[in-house]
Amino acid sequence: MKETTATTTHEGCRPSEEIENLVIVVRADPIICGHSTEARNLAEAAISMGIGNVHIVSYPLDILEESGLPLKPIESMTPYSTGIQVDRPAPVGDYKVLDGRLAYGISGHLVDLLHQLEGKTMLMDLYLVPHGEMVMNAVRSFDQICSNADVITVGEAVGSDITNVVNNALAEEKIGAAQVVLSNYLSHDVPVAVSQFTKDLIVEAGRKVDVALGSDFARQLNERVQISYPAIDTASYTSLEDNPDFVEKTLKERKLDEDGYIMFLSRIAPAKGVDDLINAYKTSEVYGHKKLVICGNGPMKEEIIAMSERDPHIRVLDDVSDDEKGVLMRGCFAYCLPSKPKTEFVETFGIAIAEKMLAGGLGPVITTTTGGIPEASGGHCLEHEAGNVEELRECLDRVYFMTDEQRAEISDSARNFALRFDRSEILSKLLKLANPSIC
Repeated sequence: MKETTATTTHEGCRPSEEIENLVIVVRADPIICGHSTEARNLAEAAISMGIGNVHIVSYPLDILEESGLPLKPIESMTPYSTGIQVDRPAPVGDYKVLDGRLAYGISGHLVDLLHQLEGKTMLMDLYLVPHGEMVMNAVRSFDQICSNADVITVGEAVGSDITNVVNNALAEEKIGAAQVVLSNYLSHDVPVAVSQFTKDLIVEAGRKVDVALGSDFARQLNERVQISYPAIDTASYTSLEDNPDFVEKTLKERKLDEDGYIMFLSRIAPAKGVDDLINAYKTSEVYGHKKLVICGNGPMKEEIIAMSERDPHIRVLDDVSDDEKGVLMRGCFAYCLPSKPKTEFVETFGIAIAEKMLAGGLGPVITTTTGGIPEASGGHCLEHEAGNVEELRECLDRVYFMTDEQRAEISDSARNFALRFDRSEILSKLLKLANPSIC
């Protein structure tokens, strides 16, 4: 099998010294997804760093509303900064095109953008499947008629976007699909993964395909894939320390007392362990003394509401805005994300954990060592075995009997660790990976 190289040659190319345009393809807000948050943060960092043209390319709102994906209330979304253009191209083609209409719409829009933009463009896709195909189809088409194309592609994989396809393809002996997704990933100039855990998953997926095909994917993936942790707006969380009036006002509007509640905030799904948290909470020392506030949306929401609707100490909030999130994290007695591995999902980083660590306050993080979570937490948390309700209860009890000084010590070390995920630092590293000449 021919090895995919890291660069693309264009006849007569005159590359810009600096990247002047950033285009990101992603399932953007209002989807509740770490990638939508990361895309926003990369875009905002690009504007603050002086990149002139920033586009987020995503899906039409009506398509998202019909998709069944968990969504934030649109009115709760924080506006993007001036200079960031959110493009939602309409599907192309009629009913005969079947599933390709959205892909054609987005790929075609990317080609139109590349024709319009001047200077070097970094074209990045978050969540490789299906966005990697959309991006590389657009670039191949653009290259055919533009001898001076100045585009560098970055493909960010979360893990499940690759392993889901590869594992299902191998199980069903449809190895061609596995080859397609790995080849697409490696066709990007800069393939990155959101954690070392994610990279290891992807390399292992490549090894499985190599066994079946006699190919060389695992070696190429191991050599070329770089680690790029999710980008976080650290200042929006750390600055809460200097705005106690806003914190107090926001908590009051939610009828919550500072340090008066245990908090869960993430997608409400089986792999997130929300049911484990409710069961552990009800048998813990903290029950009745601190509320349990579950924030989010997702496929398990109705089940969680049913588990908690007769309990006066448990609340479920599905309308937490971007502005409120950090405040609720800062004000909580403890933040819990008892994530556990499931066939359909494994936590490959844990953005919400890092966000809580940055928000500060006295409340420590309680979580597991599932997947890439240790790379997000750095161990500055209380950990329990995934799926072990008894150990989770013990963690709640430990926090309940801690002094404020003990909790503050964990919280302070956690914040210092999480500062490394600042969006400007993450984008700077990506730009350094992308900046070598592509000609």
